[in-house]
Amino acid sequence: MHLSQRDGALDLLKWLALLSMLLDHLRYVGISDDWLYVPGRLAFPWFCLAMAANLCRAGAQKTEWRYLGWLLLFSLVSEMPYRLYIPDPDTLNVMPTLALGLLVARGWQDRAPIARWLAVGALTLAALFPGHLMFGLFGVLLPLAMLLVFRRPWYFSLLAGLVCLAANQWQVLFEAAEFGNVVALSGIAACLIAPLLGLFLLRHARHLQPPPMRRWAYALYPAHFVLLLFIRQVAA
Repeated sequence: MHLSQRDGALDLLKWLALLSMLLDHLRYVGISDDWLYVPGRLAFPWFCLAMAANLCRAGAQKTEWRYLGWLLLFSLVSEMPYRLYIPDPDTLNVMPTLALGLLVARGWQDRAPIARWLAVGALTLAALFPGHLMFGLFGVLLPLAMLLVFRRPWYFSLLAGLVCLAANQWQVLFEAAEFGNVVALSGIAACLIAPLLGLFLLRHARHLQPPPMRRWAYALYPAHFVLLLFIRQVAA
Protein backbone atom coordinates (compact mmCIF):
# COMPACT_ATOMS: atom_id res chain seq x y z
CA MET A 1 0.00 0.00 0.00
CA HIS A 2 1.63 3.23 -1.15
CA LEU A 3 0.91 6.27 0.97
CA SER A 4 0.49 9.60 -0.75
CA GLN A 5 2.11 12.78 0.57
CA ARG A 6 -1.10 13.68 2.41
CA ASP A 7 -3.13 10.58 3.16
CA GLY A 8 -6.62 11.41 4.41
CA ALA A 9 -7.09 7.96 5.96
CA LEU A 10 -3.90 8.35 7.97
CA ASP A 11 -5.03 11.75 9.28
CA LEU A 12 -8.40 10.24 10.17
CA LEU A 13 -6.70 7.39 12.04
CA LYS A 14 -4.71 9.90 14.10
CA TRP A 15 -7.83 11.92 14.93
CA LEU A 16 -9.70 8.78 15.98
CA ALA A 17 -6.74 7.67 18.11
CA LEU A 18 -6.76 11.06 19.81
CA LEU A 19 -10.52 10.84 20.39
CA SER A 20 -10.16 7.33 21.84
CA MET A 21 -7.46 8.56 24.22
CA LEU A 22 -9.62 11.50 25.27
CA LEU A 23 -12.58 9.21 26.01
CA ASP A 24 -10.35 6.97 28.10
CA HIS A 25 -9.00 9.89 30.12
CA LEU A 26 -12.47 11.24 30.80
CA ARG A 27 -12.64 8.55 33.49
CA TYR A 28 -10.28 10.68 35.58
CA VAL A 29 -12.44 13.80 35.33
CA GLY A 30 -14.96 12.16 37.61
CA ILE A 31 -17.21 10.41 35.10
CA SER A 32 -17.99 7.03 36.66
CA ASP A 33 -18.35 5.01 33.48
CA ASP A 34 -16.12 1.96 33.13
CA TRP A 35 -17.16 1.62 29.49
CA LEU A 36 -14.86 4.49 28.61
CA TYR A 37 -12.02 2.03 29.16
CA VAL A 38 -13.01 0.07 26.04
CA PRO A 39 -12.54 2.76 23.33
CA GLY A 40 -9.40 3.76 25.19
CA ARG A 41 -7.83 0.40 24.22
CA LEU A 42 -7.85 1.58 20.59
CA ALA A 43 -5.75 4.71 21.09
CA PHE A 44 -2.25 3.31 21.62
CA PRO A 45 -2.35 0.66 18.86
CA TRP A 46 -3.69 3.24 16.40
CA PHE A 47 -0.87 5.65 17.25
CA CYS A 48 1.56 2.75 16.72
CA LEU A 49 -0.09 1.94 13.40
CA ALA A 50 0.21 5.58 12.34
CA MET A 51 3.91 5.36 13.19
CA ALA A 52 4.27 2.23 11.05
CA ALA A 53 2.48 3.98 8.19
CA ASN A 54 4.86 6.92 8.41
CA LEU A 55 7.87 4.58 8.42
CA CYS A 56 6.57 2.92 5.25
CA ARG A 57 6.19 6.28 3.54
CA ALA A 58 8.64 7.08 0.76
CA GLY A 59 11.47 9.22 2.11
CA ALA A 60 10.88 8.23 5.74
CA GLN A 61 14.64 7.98 6.35
CA LYS A 62 14.97 11.74 5.80
CA THR A 63 12.57 12.58 8.64
CA GLU A 64 13.10 9.79 11.18
CA TRP A 65 15.49 11.75 13.43
CA ARG A 66 13.15 14.74 13.44
CA TYR A 67 10.29 12.36 14.28
CA LEU A 68 12.31 10.98 17.20
CA GLY A 69 13.24 14.49 18.32
CA TRP A 70 9.60 15.58 18.55
CA LEU A 71 8.71 12.47 20.54
CA LEU A 72 11.57 13.06 23.00
CA LEU A 73 10.74 16.75 23.35
CA PHE A 74 7.09 16.11 24.14
CA SER A 75 8.04 13.25 26.45
CA LEU A 76 9.54 15.96 28.65
CA VAL A 77 6.84 18.58 28.04
CA SER A 78 4.01 16.12 28.77
CA GLU A 79 5.30 14.57 31.98
CA MET A 80 4.23 17.33 34.37
CA PRO A 81 0.66 17.72 32.98
CA TYR A 82 0.37 13.92 32.93
CA ARG A 83 1.34 13.63 36.59
CA LEU A 84 -0.92 16.50 37.62
CA TYR A 85 -3.93 14.93 35.95
CA ILE A 86 -3.51 11.16 36.41
CA PRO A 87 -3.81 10.22 40.11
CA ASP A 88 -0.70 8.42 41.40
CA PRO A 89 0.75 7.35 38.03
CA ASP A 90 3.10 4.38 38.22
CA THR A 91 4.62 4.90 34.75
CA LEU A 92 5.92 7.69 32.57
CA ASN A 93 3.60 9.21 30.00
CA VAL A 94 3.11 7.34 26.72
CA MET A 95 5.62 9.36 24.65
CA PRO A 96 8.78 7.53 25.90
CA THR A 97 7.17 4.21 24.94
CA LEU A 98 6.49 5.53 21.43
CA ALA A 99 10.04 6.91 21.15
CA LEU A 100 11.60 3.57 22.09
CA GLY A 101 9.15 1.78 19.79
CA LEU A 102 10.23 4.03 16.92
CA LEU A 103 13.88 3.10 17.48
CA VAL A 104 13.04 -0.61 17.52
CA ALA A 105 10.91 -0.47 14.37
CA ARG A 106 13.47 1.68 12.55
CA GLY A 107 16.26 -0.66 13.55
CA TRP A 108 14.36 -3.50 11.90
CA GLN A 109 14.03 -1.48 8.70
CA ASP A 110 17.49 0.01 8.50
CA ARG A 111 20.63 -2.13 8.30
CA ALA A 112 22.91 0.75 9.25
CA PRO A 113 24.90 -0.07 12.42
CA ILE A 114 23.71 3.07 14.24
CA ALA A 115 20.05 2.14 13.68
CA ARG A 116 20.62 -1.44 14.81
CA TRP A 117 22.51 -0.41 17.95
CA LEU A 118 19.87 2.14 18.88
CA ALA A 119 17.20 -0.55 18.47
CA VAL A 120 19.15 -2.91 20.72
CA GLY A 121 19.57 -0.14 23.28
CA ALA A 122 15.85 0.67 23.19
CA LEU A 123 14.91 -2.98 23.67
CA THR A 124 17.38 -3.31 26.53
CA LEU A 125 15.91 -0.29 28.32
CA ALA A 126 12.38 -1.61 27.81
CA ALA A 127 13.37 -5.05 29.12
CA LEU A 128 15.16 -3.64 32.18
CA PHE A 129 12.55 -1.04 33.14
CA PRO A 130 9.16 -2.27 31.85
CA GLY A 131 7.40 -1.06 34.98
CA HIS A 132 8.36 2.54 34.24
CA LEU A 133 6.99 2.49 30.70
CA MET A 134 3.32 2.82 29.85
CA PHE A 135 2.38 -0.49 28.12
CA GLY A 136 5.78 -1.96 29.08
CA LEU A 137 8.04 -4.03 26.85
CA PHE A 138 5.20 -5.18 24.61
CA GLY A 139 4.20 -1.56 24.08
CA VAL A 140 7.69 -0.87 22.76
CA LEU A 141 7.37 -3.89 20.44
CA LEU A 142 3.94 -2.89 19.12
CA PRO A 143 5.15 -0.39 16.46
CA LEU A 144 7.39 -3.14 15.06
CA ALA A 145 4.47 -5.59 15.09
CA MET A 146 2.38 -3.03 13.18
CA LEU A 147 5.20 -2.52 10.70
CA LEU A 148 5.49 -6.26 10.07
CA VAL A 149 1.78 -6.69 9.29
CA PHE A 150 1.30 -3.37 7.50
CA ARG A 151 1.32 -4.73 3.95
CA ARG A 152 0.23 -8.27 4.72
CA PRO A 153 -3.27 -9.81 4.42
CA TRP A 154 -5.79 -8.72 7.04
CA TYR A 155 -5.58 -11.86 9.17
CA PHE A 156 -1.93 -11.15 10.05
CA SER A 157 -3.17 -8.13 11.99
CA LEU A 158 -4.46 -10.52 14.65
CA LEU A 159 -0.82 -11.22 15.56
CA ALA A 160 -0.34 -7.52 16.25
CA GLY A 161 -3.57 -7.71 18.24
CA LEU A 162 -1.97 -10.28 20.54
CA VAL A 163 0.98 -7.95 21.13
CA CYS A 164 -1.50 -5.16 21.85
CA LEU A 165 -3.31 -7.35 24.36
CA ALA A 166 -0.04 -8.27 26.08
CA ALA A 167 0.77 -4.55 26.38
CA ASN A 168 -2.57 -3.88 28.09
CA GLN A 169 -2.17 -5.91 31.28
CA TRP A 170 -3.80 -8.96 29.73
CA GLN A 171 -3.53 -10.95 32.95
CA VAL A 172 -5.66 -8.42 34.84
CA LEU A 173 -8.17 -8.37 31.99
CA PHE A 174 -8.39 -12.16 31.88
CA GLU A 175 -8.88 -12.42 35.63
CA ALA A 176 -11.79 -9.99 35.42
CA ALA A 177 -13.15 -11.72 32.30
CA GLU A 178 -13.23 -15.06 34.14
CA PHE A 179 -15.86 -13.55 36.41
CA GLY A 180 -17.90 -12.43 33.41
CA ASN A 181 -16.95 -8.76 33.57
CA VAL A 182 -18.36 -7.34 30.34
CA VAL A 183 -15.99 -4.36 30.30
CA ALA A 184 -12.97 -6.68 30.58
CA LEU A 185 -14.29 -8.94 27.81
CA SER A 186 -14.91 -5.92 25.60
CA GLY A 187 -11.46 -4.56 26.41
CA ILE A 188 -9.85 -7.84 25.32
CA ALA A 189 -11.82 -7.77 22.09
CA ALA A 190 -10.84 -4.13 21.46
CA CYS A 191 -7.14 -4.95 21.91
CA LEU A 192 -7.33 -7.89 19.51
CA ILE A 193 -9.20 -6.11 16.73
CA ALA A 194 -7.63 -2.64 17.01
CA PRO A 195 -4.90 -3.34 14.40
CA LEU A 196 -7.46 -4.88 12.04
CA LEU A 197 -9.81 -1.90 12.35
CA GLY A 198 -6.95 0.53 11.82
CA LEU A 199 -5.65 -1.27 8.73
CA PHE A 200 -9.16 -1.46 7.30
CA LEU A 201 -9.49 2.29 7.75
CA LEU A 202 -6.13 3.01 6.09
CA ARG A 203 -6.97 0.83 3.11
CA HIS A 204 -10.56 1.89 2.50
CA ALA A 205 -10.97 5.49 3.69
CA ARG A 206 -8.30 7.27 1.66
CA HIS A 207 -10.92 9.32 -0.16
CA LEU A 208 -11.81 11.15 3.06
CA GLN A 209 -10.10 14.44 3.81
CA PRO A 210 -10.24 15.35 7.52
CA PRO A 211 -8.18 18.30 8.77
CA PRO A 212 -4.50 17.38 8.36
CA MET A 213 -2.72 16.53 11.58
CA ARG A 214 0.73 18.10 11.38
CA ARG A 215 3.55 18.68 13.87
CA TRP A 216 1.42 20.95 16.05
CA ALA A 217 -0.58 17.84 16.97
CA TYR A 218 2.19 16.75 19.36
CA ALA A 219 1.09 19.62 21.61
CA LEU A 220 -2.41 18.15 21.84
CA TYR A 221 -1.12 15.42 24.14
CA PRO A 222 0.00 17.64 27.04
CA ALA A 223 -2.73 20.19 26.23
CA HIS A 224 -5.54 17.70 26.70
CA PHE A 225 -4.24 16.89 30.21
CA VAL A 226 -4.27 20.59 31.09
CA LEU A 227 -7.79 21.02 29.70
CA LEU A 228 -9.18 17.99 31.53
CA LEU A 229 -7.46 19.05 34.75
CA PHE A 230 -9.15 22.46 34.45
CA ILE A 231 -12.54 20.81 33.86
CA ARG A 232 -12.05 18.54 36.88
CA GLN A 233 -11.16 21.45 39.15
CA VAL A 234 -14.12 23.54 37.93
CA ALA A 235 -16.53 20.62 38.39
CA ALA A 236 -15.20 19.75 41.86
